[in-house]
Amino acid sequence: MNSQSSHLIVTKDVTSIAGLFFGQVEKYGDSACVACKEAGKYTDISWKRMGEMVRDLASFLISIGIGRADNIAIFSPNRYEWWVTDLAILTIGAVNIPIYATNSAEEGLYVLKHSGARACFVGGREQFDKVLQILSQLPELKFIISYDPVEEEAENVFNFLDALKMGHGYNAQADISERLMAVTPQDLATIIYTSGTTGRPKGVMLSHHNFMSNIRQILADFHQVLSDKDLFLSFLPLSHALERTVGYYLPVTIGAKVAFAENFSTILDNLKEIRPTVIISVPRLYEKIHAGIILALTRASAIEKTVVKRALKLCPENLVHVCNCTRRSGLFRLKYQLAERLVFSELRRAIGMDRLRLAVSGGGPLSVSDAEFFLGIGIAVLEGFGLTETGPVTNVNRPWMIKPGTVGPPLKDTIVKFSDKGEILIKGPQIMSGYYRDEQATRDAFTSDGFLRSGDLGSADADGFLSITGRIKDIIITSGGKCIAPQSLESSLLGSRFIEHACVIGDCRKFVSALVVPALDELRMWAKERGIGFCDNGELIRKEQVLALFQDEIDERMRPFARVERVKKFRLMEIPWSQMTGELTPTLKVKRRFVEEKYKDIIEGMYM
Repeated sequence: MNSQSSHLIVTKDVTSIAGLFFGQVEKYGDSACVACKEAGKYTDISWKRMGEMVRDLASFLISIGIGRADNIAIFSPNRYEWWVTDLAILTIGAVNIPIYATNSAEEGLYVLKHSGARACFVGGREQFDKVLQILSQLPELKFIISYDPVEEEAENVFNFLDALKMGHGYNAQADISERLMAVTPQDLATIIYTSGTTGRPKGVMLSHHNFMSNIRQILADFHQVLSDKDLFLSFLPLSHALERTVGYYLPVTIGAKVAFAENFSTILDNLKEIRPTVIISVPRLYEKIHAGIILALTRASAIEKTVVKRALKLCPENLVHVCNCTRRSGLFRLKYQLAERLVFSELRRAIGMDRLRLAVSGGGPLSVSDAEFFLGIGIAVLEGFGLTETGPVTNVNRPWMIKPGTVGPPLKDTIVKFSDKGEILIKGPQIMSGYYRDEQATRDAFTSDGFLRSGDLGSADADGFLSITGRIKDIIITSGGKCIAPQSLESSLLGSRFIEHACVIGDCRKFVSALVVPALDELRMWAKERGIGFCDNGELIRKEQVLALFQDEIDERMRPFARVERVKKFRLMEIPWSQMTGELTPTLKVKRRFVEEKYKDIIEGMYM
């Protein structure tokens, strides 16, 4: 298939995502659709086999009485069964309700209860037990289906493989075809509950039209870049709109193969095993890889350090060529060719990115230093922007024109403008219809002329490249009246290999401070190399040498900012932040209000 035909698939008379998928099953048959790791190695599953499982599961759902527009939840990490379940749900005209695999039982309870889900697919024992804990509070939830085998003999609890067998025996092919043909573009495909950094999550309603429009918009600019020869690596949660659209529905549309990473903790190893051509990621991966390369350089021999440092000095000059697709010439071309052969190609191979042609960063700000590093060594990381409410992509840098520090111009048929206060307002076919069972929130989300209020502040340059300057609700106003966007400061701090998370404080305060979560593995290694003894993390972060290290790191990262914006005081956190302890959302964003309340005594101590 040529690249142009991949663009045409989604523009044909296809009314649904499932209809699109079955067209690809007919086209690609025994070719590999996905790959998953089993018994220590990756195993392919063909398009044909995926199609068979989707039909069998759709038949099972019909057999247990799941009707059109019924809500069906998936509470699981990424795996091929997630795809099968989603496609089966959409095939019969039902609605997918994704739940982050890391959500607590209480968080799952809210989503399942608010959505009125009739059935819930769970990934394994962890999610199964969470649903059992709350089952008595969910009168509308009638069925539980587990991907991993469970031995409980309970009514309406099924193992996934048994469900497939039952569906195959029920043989509802006529009903499946009728249901599939009846799905319209305006039908609801999913309700994605925003993880949110404050308050209760809201259920974002996205239709088949929203998803398919967003794919069309992406392919309008990227159809010559992507093809069915591509290999994606899936590691962002499928509950996240970015992975759902760009890491799942997009490769289905172009007929590309997707390999599932084991989990985010193994992503560096999986990159080397898969050597993907396309990755869709949040900034944390790029930060992690960049920090790892810097750490490895500190342990290299004197000769290796000299060679690598000389090569890296070429990166700033190389940016203009990578960002604008221009030819290198003269002496610089010769220097770059040498650096490419000796250093850059080896770096890319070492991190599993030697075949990478397209890398996307979204879901949060990517620091300019991280972006420029990857661009400089020949990896085109394209930063983009969007919201769950926008399907999600509205803006992205293009491979032939990249501006580090921006999220690129709008996609085709997307209008971006700004309110008098600088809020980014968006209109386009990918925009949600509203929030589930929340008419007031839906009304509040849109302007009188139909633009979605993003909640983000930004500006655009003459080429339409959008820069995000902060979140309206997070803006810090110091006691001196200075307005400060904490995200810019936090993004800069995260450029340090010693900082895992940071939360900048300063609203109604006389100066800016920060709570800093150290990257403890890096810090422990640094301390041991210098003979600094410690018994535990608490003792380590109180060491004078460690405090001096972080002061230097913070001072360096604050240098580009105005004096009044810089972090004046900080506290190192002994215990890592996580979703389980409440400080982070499932997408690793800091819950600012939660952090400020939980650590209010520590914060107050910085202002005494």
